[in-house]
Amino acid sequence: MMIACEPKLYRAYLLKEGLRLCFKRSHDVAVEELGKWLKWAQRCRIPEFVALGRKIKRHKAAIHSAFKYKLTNARIEAINNNIKVTQRMGYGYKNIDNLIALALLRNSDVKPTIPGRMPPH
Repeated sequence: MMIACEPKLYRAYLLKEGLRLCFKRSHDVAVEELGKWLKWAQRCRIPEFVALGRKIKRHKAAIHSAFKYKLTNARIEAINNNIKVTQRMGYGYKNIDNLIALALLRNSDVKPTIPGRMPPH
């Protein structure tokens, strides 16, 4: 039913899912499927996917490494976000060292004992 109503939207959905599935495959299969996906994206006539295909081509080596090593920058992005939240919570610090210390504390496994409280488990 969706195909008949909005064929362009359906094609966009299939493209999105096809790219997502590339990251779930083993390295060799993912590289092959990404090549097929790039050809499909070039011919799809959806400007956003054509532009995305160009960006993927520019960063192809890094994407192949991501397939091979299964690494992302998600952890770093999470830590950066946590630091921004810490900074907003403090409403300004008199000393930048205090912000750095709190950011390190919040993003590490160190759980210091606070005087007058039970130690963490």
